[in-house]
Amino acid sequence: ITDGDIRRGILNEIQIEGPVNDIIQDNPKFIVKGQVELDKLIEYRDGNYKIIPVVNKNNVIVNIINFRKLKSYLPIDAVIMAGGKGSRLMPLTAKTPKPLLKVGNKPIIQHNLDRLTLFGIDDFWISINYLGNLVEEFIGNGENKNININYIKENIPMGTIGSLSHVNNFIHDTILLTNSDIITNIDYEQFFLDFIKRDADLSVVTVPYQVSIPYGVLESSNGHIMSLKEKPTYTYYSNGGIYLIKKEILQYLPKGVFYNTTDLIEKLISKKKKVISFPLSNYWIDIGKHEDYVKANRDIENIKF
Repeated sequence: ITDGDIRRGILNEIQIEGPVNDIIQDNPKFIVKGQVELDKLIEYRDGNYKIIPVVNKNNVIVNIINFRKLKSYLPIDAVIMAGGKGSRLMPLTAKTPKPLLKVGNKPIIQHNLDRLTLFGIDDFWISINYLGNLVEEFIGNGENKNININYIKENIPMGTIGSLSHVNNFIHDTILLTNSDIITNIDYEQFFLDFIKRDADLSVVTVPYQVSIPYGVLESSNGHIMSLKEKPTYTYYSNGGIYLIKKEILQYLPKGVFYNTTDLIEKLISKKKKVISFPLSNYWIDIGKHEDYVKANRDIENIKF
């Protein structure tokens, strides 16, 4: 029941003392946790429905989608890789893990969490190793923000995806994996819809990188010049460190060893699985070096989130 139901009841001359069944909405709109039909949810949002309950399999409300505050509600488990040493950022990372370095007025990892929760993601896993206790102390379990945060504690470095082999209780069928040292205003809903539409096994966010050649470039065959391009600019797409993965694909991860996402991509390609690219046109920066950190702090005030 909502305040709108009560107001409409009064306008229809239903008495305040009357039974609630006379005014309650008997066919409410809601979604089931873990069974989100995003097309239906977008239809609700486009229909100007602002508040949508999320219920569990027992029809108990476990969350509320408020489209005044959220852009979407994606059926995804998000994994944030936050275990690296950040060696190239020493001495800044000598006593502070890189995810807790501040960009603007909050740590890098908080930018990640805020962006992901803006799209309604509420099931998180954070993989930690170097100074991981500081990350866990700062972030907590998410209870104060009505999200659920679990920690994957690496005893040894496990690469950019190896630690996922320790998790066997992901809630959703799709896993979003992101490095913790990225600042971006990516539209995660567009990313997810593209992944679903193309029925991919793994999708990689790719970032355009332009290379300008300051000379004329000759294209030749058997010593014969076929064409001449004067000072051309070529655009290449590099790995953006953000991925969507079907949960079933995680079966290809070796258990408990160092393993990178690029290793998984190569394995999937060799097995003829569908690996796709999602070219990014939004802001993106990987804070790997001191100059990247300086740039991110300079850019942050002008990024539209």
